[in-house]
Amino acid sequence: MARYGMVMNVKACLGCRACMAACSQWNQTPFWADDGKGKWRTRVTAIEDGKFPDVKRTFFPTICMHCENPPCESVCPTGATFTNKDGIVLINYDLCLGCGYCIEACPYDARYPYEKEDLEEDKKFFGDDARHHQVHVDKCTFCVDRLENGQEPSCAATCVGHARIFGDLDDPKSEVAQIVNSGKAKPLGEYMGAKPKVYYIK
Repeated sequence: MARYGMVMNVKACLGCRACMAACSQWNQTPFWADDGKGKWRTRVTAIEDGKFPDVKRTFFPTICMHCENPPCESVCPTGATFTNKDGIVLINYDLCLGCGYCIEACPYDARYPYEKEDLEEDKKFFGDDARHHQVHVDKCTFCVDRLENGQEPSCAATCVGHARIFGDLDDPKSEVAQIVNSGKAKPLGEYMGAKPKVYYIK
């Protein structure tokens, strides 16, 4: 049994957003959403700091933090949100009402609604291979289906800068565990009792 987590090395992120494209293709996230931003399981945000001529641009990647004691799970009225044996926070779409309580409870803005219009677009783009069939709330799953086949999450596998390091936090030989145990990487913060399993090197 593993306890999966990820380290985001902000210093190594190139801002290419290949992770977003790979995630969207694999998980069929609604990048087509008409709010001007799309809906993504993972995002890379450009942050500018300083004043001209001393200006620095940083690219900041985010995903679901796969918290221990996740607040999104505790507010779910049907038990649709659950944590599997490997510590990955998942959603049972058949149980999800799409009520949005989990969206409001998540302190990391990691969830979004997969609405009727999104289902229609999913069918247009992916045809018989469309994965989403009912309205629900969606989020990062660490590509649990890829893990079952011995593959990394699509975002980590695609990252050209090795800014995303994924693995078993309880395996002292894994790169992710070694980085976290060294103290170089820290969580963004513990909010509402959540304990993130995604760490950052800034």
